[in-house]
Amino acid sequence: MDGRTAAIRLDVASLRQAIMARGLGAAAVIDEVLRRIAAAGGDNVWISRVPENVLRRQAADLDARARRDPGLIRRLPLFAVPFAVKDNIDVAEMATTAGCPDFAYAPAATAPCVARLAAAGAILVGKTNMDQFATGLVGTRSPYGVPRNPFNPSYVPGGSSSGSAVAVASGVVSFALGTDTAGSGRVPAAFNNVVGLKPTRGRISTRGVVPACRSLDCVSIFALSCDDALTILKICGAYDIEDPFSRPTPATTRSFGPRFRFAVPDPTSLDFFGDHEAETLFATAAATLAAEGGVPVAADLAAFKATGEMLYEGPWVAERLAAIEGFFRRSPASLLPVTRQIIAAGDSYSAIDAYNAAHRLAAFRREADALWHTADFLLLPTSVIHPTIAAVIAEPVALNTRIGQYTNFANLLDLAAIAVPAGFRACGLPFGVSLVAPAFYDEALADVGARLHRRLDLPLGGTAHRLGGDMHS
Repeated sequence: MDGRTAAIRLDVASLRQAIMARGLGAAAVIDEVLRRIAAAGGDNVWISRVPENVLRRQAADLDARARRDPGLIRRLPLFAVPFAVKDNIDVAEMATTAGCPDFAYAPAATAPCVARLAAAGAILVGKTNMDQFATGLVGTRSPYGVPRNPFNPSYVPGGSSSGSAVAVASGVVSFALGTDTAGSGRVPAAFNNVVGLKPTRGRISTRGVVPACRSLDCVSIFALSCDDALTILKICGAYDIEDPFSRPTPATTRSFGPRFRFAVPDPTSLDFFGDHEAETLFATAAATLAAEGGVPVAADLAAFKATGEMLYEGPWVAERLAAIEGFFRRSPASLLPVTRQIIAAGDSYSAIDAYNAAHRLAAFRREADALWHTADFLLLPTSVIHPTIAAVIAEPVALNTRIGQYTNFANLLDLAAIAVPAGFRACGLPFGVSLVAPAFYDEALADVGARLHRRLDLPLGGTAHRLGGDMHS
């Protein structure tokens, strides 16, 4: 093994330093990535992978270009950085399955968000496992198996972007793209001790993404640090005139400043279902933010919770059906039973139901917006429970609903969010919190999230590294 790769850190900032300062080449990075994938064995992370000979050729080509042009590495901010994408995002010459083999198709082009990363020098390693048609927060709804949670394989990895989160947490790639409609970019981050950035709706183009609820869908980013996640957002988040849901980012970056106010759910809005360790960890995160200059204020989450309930108990389920209606009508047996049950419910809603729900949502949004007069952002547990695979199989819908009670409302209310690691239970399972704010406060959330992450001094994913330096035995 190359001495430069023996203890390689794949977080983007550290890898970039190793490439710039120590001369680590793309070929050595890819060799180490392939070694780690082989060592991981059957972890059910991948639906498809770029062939090894192609990866090595791409790395050799990058190294050759850098030798001919010494300034190339500096100009390519993601030179040789390995990444993965969820398998509902198109990559040319790789099938898109959305977690359903019978649905698979060969895309004509690569999704713009992926193309921008490749243009910045990043190397795509493969496409990751997911809850079928991005319907689920558990990570168990896939015919390709359950991705192995690196902290305890008996527990769910979180979904629907399960494979992307596990790939990052396991130290196999530097970052990964997922999607987030109900919390799929945040729950897997919490369950795998990584950062999950759910940007403002429309900030990253969803062209080339299989829709779940097209009006709500976001491409999300899994990374080992908030700074890394923000780096990726700045590269792949660009206005796309060909995507009718794309939105231009304001020219002025929004900030909370060194002193900020953060909302914490009042006792009537927060239920840990008997998990006292999660309750303590959440309180520690709040105290840590206060030590960082934050002023906590109590918040009533009634409007947020009522909004979240509408996502799966209202006509947005019909939008899920609309996304794949032709395939669903032709081949309903191709879907897993639980996925089919959820999406089939879309047939039970009328246009009148949709308008009534839109009117209710407008009222809830006005009520929820009042919070931003007293707080800059909202601090929440990403999920108050972390169930076993067996428990989810026994109660697939009820537990999925409980997992999403603090995530489901974000896109309906047009909010930005970032999930940040926040400690470990005594059993070794990670716990995470989410910071939520109005649209286009992505940079501000990442800044405060980074301060919280550094203060807590936690391992990066399931690796042997910490944000501020390597762990010592």
